[in-house]
Amino acid sequence: MTMQEAIFAGGCFWCTEAVFNDIAGVHAVESGYIGGANPNPTYREVCSGTTGHAEGIKIGFDEMVVSYADLLDIFFATHDPTQLNRQGNDIGTQYRSAIFPLDEAQRAEAEAAIARATANLSLPVVTTIEGPATWYAAEDYHQQYWADEGRGNPYCVATIPPKLQKLRTSFADKLKD
Repeated sequence: MTMQEAIFAGGCFWCTEAVFNDIAGVHAVESGYIGGANPNPTYREVCSGTTGHAEGIKIGFDEMVVSYADLLDIFFATHDPTQLNRQGNDIGTQYRSAIFPLDEAQRAEAEAAIARATANLSLPVVTTIEGPATWYAAEDYHQQYWADEGRGNPYCVATIPPKLQKLRTSFADKLKD
């Protein structure tokens, strides 16, 4: 097993976490904050839009099972990379579409994934490549939110199942058994 990490921001971290938890080879998904100025931000601070952080996820994955390029393609297919500082009703820089590569190889893969997404979409891709930046884990109650509490949250019920359907339709071969 060759463990790697990836960090993406694609709107609400509850939504992106739910998607990546279903991918074979993904061993951990942590919700958190990245790309801002304040050390140790809280959810309330990040939601205010004043810290510069994005809601993101840090993915631990086995690159022998799923590649970073595959994760990027799933990322682009399951959120709207054409929305600037917004995903659906979530508006603000904290909901931006961004990739935070951890090395130059990931940066090159991110650039290639943006090019692939651009070729497949009719609107311009606004996803940024940012970093390096410090990762801050979100509060415990945000971790595994869909699995633990989210199915009772009307926002999650309206937002997450369509993303999971896109995942199942386009990436059935990448799903956990």
